[in-house]
Order: sequence, then structure tokens, then C-alpha cells
Amino acid sequence: MRLNEKGFSLLEMLIALGISSVLLTGAARLLPALQLGVLRQAQQTLLQEELWQLAFTVGKQIQRAGYCNGTCQGNALQLNSDGNCLLVQWDANSNGRFEGAPSADAEQTGYRLRDGSLETQRGASSCEGKGWEKMTNPVMVRIDRFQVQEKRRPGYAPLFLVKLRATVLRYHGEPVSVEHSVSGFNL
Repeated sequence: MRLNEKGFSLLEMLIALGISSVLLTGAARLLPALQLGVLRQAQQTLLQEELWQLAFTVGKQIQRAGYCNGTCQGNALQLNSDGNCLLVQWDANSNGRFEGAPSADAEQTGYRLRDGSLETQRGASSCEGKGWEKMTNPVMVRIDRFQVQEKRRPGYAPLFLVKLRATVLRYHGEPVSVEHSVSGFNL
């Protein structure tokens, strides 16, 4: 070895190793927290998309409610007093009448909030009873609010507000709310 060549001394190497170990320990603690934050944000975004999809589904049924290619009998839209149960019917096959529940082609659809889940039933004639299907997964998401409000406007079709609020259960995120307005053109 030549005497005029220089390198790192043992002391410099120990200091460098000490500093890098402190930095790596900090990074090891930061990365899991960062990953959890990203996961929670992704869950919130997915929940918001799911709520919008549900609101648009209910809104589309409200827009269709009351359509009849003839003389249909019965209420085209029914809301319970709290607005957390909605029953709609429309003449889907354009035969001039609302087909009843016993038929496989029932033209009534119901939506209700029950036990933290949004449920639907084809051929629903009331907000009570069995046979309702869950539209959301109660293990992952709790629907805190489902409400449909009707606002009458003189000279215009009635306006309906569909309000949903839900929480992701697994990561204890903040509740997400959406509000969708739709006109009941056939009512």
C-alpha cells in the first residue's frame, strides 16, 4: 500500500454506519404508517364511488317511476315518513299496466335501509317483509343514512334528493356522504 493513498478511517466508517442505521430505522417506521394512510384513502375513494353508484341506481328508478304506456293503476312512487324506504313502479314492458308482484316481470322496485345495509326487492309492495337483497356488504361497509326527499316545485317536475352516508368498518375511516338530485319527470 502506498503512503500517499487516502481512504476512510475506522472512525469515519463507524460514524457513517451509525447515521445510516438511524435513517433506516426512521424509514422502517415511516413506511408502514404511510402505507396504512394510502390504504385508508383508497378505501374512502372506493366507498365514495360505491355510494355514487347506489345513488345513481336509485335516481334512475325515480326518473322511470310513473312511466305508463296506457292507463296504469296505483301509486308510481311511495316514500315512508322518514324517507328511508322508497317504492317505485313503472311500465317496463309498455303494455299499459303495472305488472304485480306474483309475476316474474314485476315492475315494482323497493329500496330500504335496514341494519346498516341498503336493500332492494323487485316486486316490493311494502317496506316490510322478507326477501329483500342487500346491495352493500355489511361486513365491509355500514350505511348510516339512506334518505329520499321530495321537493315540489310549481310548474316543474318534482325534485328528489337521494342522500347516502356510509362508513368503512375495517379501517375506521371518516363517514362519506353523497347527495344526488333527480327530477321525477313522469310523476
